[in-house]
Amino acid sequence: MPETERLVLRRWQDSDAESLYEYAKDPDVGPIAGWLPHRSIEESRDIIANVLSGKEAYAICLKTDHKAIGAIELKLNGHTDLTERDDECEMGYWLGKPFWGQGIMPEAAREMLRRAFEELGMTRVWCGYYEGNAKSKRVQEKVGFRYQWKSENVDVPLMHEKRTGYVSSITKEQWQRDRQQKAEAAAH
Repeated sequence: MPETERLVLRRWQDSDAESLYEYAKDPDVGPIAGWLPHRSIEESRDIIANVLSGKEAYAICLKTDHKAIGAIELKLNGHTDLTERDDECEMGYWLGKPFWGQGIMPEAAREMLRRAFEELGMTRVWCGYYEGNAKSKRVQEKVGFRYQWKSENVDVPLMHEKRTGYVSSITKEQWQRDRQQKAEAAAH
């Protein structure tokens, strides 16, 4: 179970449905990421069973209470359209609005990058966001993702619309170099 200073990243459980609904029903959370606000606890329970059930899908929880406040996932080959390679994956994430602006998502994303490169043998991690999602863009910049391309008229099936999408990635070598530079800067 991945952990950070403030967070536990654990598998989703059926008992998380109420907490998931509490944050996923907010119209400021899902639509900007490409999914509709949840309409019921039952819908959230279904999402846990069928969407948040990937091999590397985790509930983001504060260590203080272990309550699910967001989600982060490494989408492995077959569950992403950004790569066909088995040694590359895509990171996706969202966080409940009361927790925005506290550095929680960059903290969780850094741990998932560490896991991807050190434990899962990934050579590159991809990540994307839709135009207007400045918070997601900022998380990617903070943890070292590099801009790759922009796509117009990207299908957003759950929202029944098209958007402009931006794709970034980070390689294992870039991640290692970034970590080394931060360690050297901290030593001085």
